[in-house]
Amino acid sequence: MFPSVAATEALSEPGRDVRTGLDPASLMQAVCDYLYYFQGRHPATASRNDFYLATAYAVRDRLFQRGIQSLDALLHRPDGRTVAYLSAEFLMGPQLAANLVNLGIHDAMREALWRMDIRLEDLIEHEVEPGLGNGGLGRLAACYLDSLATLEIPAIGYGIRYEFGIFNQQIRDGWQVELTDKWLHLGYPWEVARPERAVAVRYGGYTEAYTDEDGRHRVRWIPAEVVKGVPHDTPILGYRVKTCNLLRLWRAEAVQTFDFEAFNIGDYARAVEHQVTSETISKVLYPNDASPQGKALRLKQQYFFVACAIEDMLRAHLRFGGTPATFHKRWAAQLNDTHPTVAVPELMRLLLDDHGLEWDDAWEVTQKTFGYTNHTLLPEALETWPIDLFGALLPRHLEIVFEINRRLCDGIRRVYPGDEDRVRRMSLIEEQGRRSLRMANLACVGSHAINGVAALHTELLKSQVLSDWVAMFPERFCNITNGVTPRRFVVVANPGQSKLVSETIGDDWPIHLDALRRLETHADDPAFRAHWREVKHANKRQLAAVIKERTGISVDPDSLFDIQVKRIHEYKRQHLNVLHILTLYRRLKLNPDLDIVPRAFVFGGKAAPGYHAAKLIIKLVGATGDLVNDDPDVRGRLKVVFFPNFSVKNGQAIYPAADLSEQISTAGQEASGTGNMKFALNGALTIGTLDGANIEIRDEVGAENFFLFGLTADEVRSAKASGYWPRAIYEQNEELRAVVDLIASGALADGDPTLFRSLVDGLLWHDPFMVLADYQSYVACQERVAALWRDPEAWSRMSILNVARMGKFSSDRSIRDYCDRVWHVGPLGAPTEGAP
Repeated sequence: MFPSVAATEALSEPGRDVRTGLDPASLMQAVCDYLYYFQGRHPATASRNDFYLATAYAVRDRLFQRGIQSLDALLHRPDGRTVAYLSAEFLMGPQLAANLVNLGIHDAMREALWRMDIRLEDLIEHEVEPGLGNGGLGRLAACYLDSLATLEIPAIGYGIRYEFGIFNQQIRDGWQVELTDKWLHLGYPWEVARPERAVAVRYGGYTEAYTDEDGRHRVRWIPAEVVKGVPHDTPILGYRVKTCNLLRLWRAEAVQTFDFEAFNIGDYARAVEHQVTSETISKVLYPNDASPQGKALRLKQQYFFVACAIEDMLRAHLRFGGTPATFHKRWAAQLNDTHPTVAVPELMRLLLDDHGLEWDDAWEVTQKTFGYTNHTLLPEALETWPIDLFGALLPRHLEIVFEINRRLCDGIRRVYPGDEDRVRRMSLIEEQGRRSLRMANLACVGSHAINGVAALHTELLKSQVLSDWVAMFPERFCNITNGVTPRRFVVVANPGQSKLVSETIGDDWPIHLDALRRLETHADDPAFRAHWREVKHANKRQLAAVIKERTGISVDPDSLFDIQVKRIHEYKRQHLNVLHILTLYRRLKLNPDLDIVPRAFVFGGKAAPGYHAAKLIIKLVGATGDLVNDDPDVRGRLKVVFFPNFSVKNGQAIYPAADLSEQISTAGQEASGTGNMKFALNGALTIGTLDGANIEIRDEVGAENFFLFGLTADEVRSAKASGYWPRAIYEQNEELRAVVDLIASGALADGDPTLFRSLVDGLLWHDPFMVLADYQSYVACQERVAALWRDPEAWSRMSILNVARMGKFSSDRSIRDYCDRVWHVGPLGAPTEGAP
């Protein structure tokens, strides 16, 4: 990489607004200044990473300029609330392109770099994304931060700055292999460390009661361990607005990092022991909790970031004139699932022990501060902690939890006298087996608002999972359907479609997504449909090139791109998709001249390292590809690809190229889903069940524009209640039986009939996710997909209408719902109404 002499000359050019200017000349000057003065690099010898860092630093200047302006505006609104979004995950994705789009300088930066013989696209591709999330939960948090800033809602995201994020996935011999995600190894230019804002976090030890000078009973916590939490701030800019909020992630550090006494006597391991132990807390995203040590580390992580967050919030509140009793008037804190729920007893501890509030006053402040978002119906995902572990790490918090529970149970008995079974179900403490603390129950009692994330999910929460809480506190429950940011997942990811849409209906749609409705009048225009297909085909060519580079498999851009990318899990039913592929394969083997729609089946997603069945599904997908891709009878009409290491960055290449979006989870299992929204916004048609947000997507785009199959949630429950027997379906359906037998025979495993035996036996004898029950409906629905694909004009019309009617699924709408129903927060400069 050897830039032209213009880059060198720009180093000394006076008069450029290098910190805030948005024109190409100022941006070029800024990049060169960072190269020369900050990184000590000459442009002629700088690496691609040097240019990436310099470009990022130049963009960051402009973000922090707006961040200071936002803080100034907030300081002039002392009575307004700020949103604190507490989440164990923030899957932000790469930042450069998104920030350039939000600043409105994407083209200007491209020109600035072009003058130095640097391609912006190369720097965007070079960027490493921080894998600080497992999937939908963390990506939703990132979308919400984007929307909060775009809507000019003052907000801060709190989480953990994991040194190693979710693993990098490689596929070796068809199996998932997990590699360390070293996202920091080349530097992360978007953040700024704030060591002066560090927080002391305590663990273990014991409590002691005492009487204060006013004669009141008080408790102090004497910890056994103290760890320092150091904040790292990343600016989060809204789209084409001045508001720039913060993502504040905390890194664990030892209070005393080096023991000179131990070192001097030659005990070098003990000299750094405390440093290593402390830093372990923020080392890895979701450490394996199968062992007692892993469980303890997970709990320490959860307490670590909420303790840092609550202390940080309280410190800011007091610094700007607030009192402990008015904390809830300045902060609205959202618990993103149960991971941050220990924030409830932590706030109580601070208000009671450090600031001397009485219990009732502290509890009122706490409840008015927190809202709780539930993200799952799966029982295993509703967190619990063994009481002995919780008490050992957080002894004062356990005392507070016991008192919360005593008062809760007394209240239940007053409302439902004699109903001890209800008391048992709602108690914060599970008494059966090893006593444990139910975090979902703690979140429910400690929050003034509880929401699900899709209409069906909320209804099932209310009727099943949390029905007792609904009966006692009905006013707390509401639904807020998830959304995604169109800035990242359309403007950044799909510039071709974005340009076509803006030229056709105007360029306000990225912040007013309902404006996409204007596309409806163009769905019947043959010229517009042709242009729409050209954009899609270009996206498919790009993805085909990436697939060839990453996997060595050639896919035809003219074929139907049938895509399922998401976390690998049995309830998401990637194996149902495989059964359909093998059905088509067998049909071709029986009749090689069969007229069949050519398809490229693309899978992607990560399986949890300890989840054997999910890993086996990945192996099955790869084995299916090995069987199908090069079979001469198939003649290239079917291709199967497993796209490795699915991430936000890879998703941005995949979503725009999809023709068909697979959203085939068992009805009643998916809370919402957001991949379904990203695909539909990029023009993919959806094949899916009535699960999660699929229901609302189908309602919005029209039933005639959605490929529906499968049992409903009620039918799933009814089938299970009446004694579902999957083996009978297998025996009665000849084509299904042949496909299952093909897998069982070892034909996909080099003749080894044992490789997929557990998967086959699970389907035949248990099938908890109703794969066999939905098989025939799914195959028939796929035949309807194929029939429509043969009519490009009809397919294009349906694709356009899907995009046009997706306005509801912007994360901006979700955030407005939270602001109105939960947080009672308004934009900067606007009065706040309805706040507690």
